[in-house]
Amino acid sequence: MKKKQFLMMGLCAMLAAGAAGTMAQAKDETAKLNLAYQYGLAYAPLIVAQENGMIEAAYKEATGKELTVTWTQMNSGADINTGIASGDLQAGFMGVAPAITGVTSGLGYKIFTNISGQEHGLMTSDPDVNELADLVGTDKQVALVNNGSIQHIILARALDHAGFDAHALDANLVILSHPDGMASLVSGSLPCHLTTNPYLYQERDNADLHEVSGISDVWTAENSFIVGIASETLKEDDPELYQALCDAVAEAIDFINENPEEAAAITCEYDGNSLEDETEYMQKGVYSTETTGVFELAKFMADNAFIENAPEEYTDLVFDNVTGD
Repeated sequence: MKKKQFLMMGLCAMLAAGAAGTMAQAKDETAKLNLAYQYGLAYAPLIVAQENGMIEAAYKEATGKELTVTWTQMNSGADINTGIASGDLQAGFMGVAPAITGVTSGLGYKIFTNISGQEHGLMTSDPDVNELADLVGTDKQVALVNNGSIQHIILARALDHAGFDAHALDANLVILSHPDGMASLVSGSLPCHLTTNPYLYQERDNADLHEVSGISDVWTAENSFIVGIASETLKEDDPELYQALCDAVAEAIDFINENPEEAAAITCEYDGNSLEDETEYMQKGVYSTETTGVFELAKFMADNAFIENAPEEYTDLVFDNVTGD
């Protein structure tokens, strides 16, 4: 009996030690965050946050724990939506239109912050194209990043504003990343490219190109362009990590607004611009955590069949820490 009791005590001690070891390992395990973003100066705060380890620092300050952040650059918001839906990503940054599509489609995320607003424009090499009416009813192609992208919805709003059906140029669209779209326009492979900072300003400097009227005034730099989205699982299951993400993005935005030249020195290597040009381009954007025009855009998308489920109010689209409209 004594031998049996001794063996049982030893077994219990081993189990207790194993459990304690497992708990210590779990406690010491490095947290992980998988993010995705896209191309252009609209994403400048994310480059600043990435290069300065701001999310990692915010998380360690709040919890005392280490964090590994994996950044993936993707071509479109649709790609990021796929990553969120599959569980490969916990958060991402995209144009507000695909973000609205994802939220209203029930992909399990909401907007957790605004990032930036940027001017958009439609540039062309075709001397016969000066306004949208010169494209409607033709087979002349327009390059932009994706169907349902914010560029697509801006084009649709411009068409609607000009008296055309919002889908009048859907068949003319060619899907290319911003860099590839600019390259195709400059090479003459495609006649039109709808783009944003810095590609728009580089194209405007090209004497062989000119701008098509009617785009830049329907969605200005004051309106939300890029937003951050996070999975509801991240916010509910790991609120400390969610808050660290929010805090770091806000810190990066403040850094850009207060130190544009220092920020440009960080981002210019990614964009391939000179420091002088990068600083100029950066100051043309509006960087803020507060959204502008998001609910208005969602209503337009619903009214014109870009989304099936219209949100009833602004709070249907954003988490409770987000301010704006």
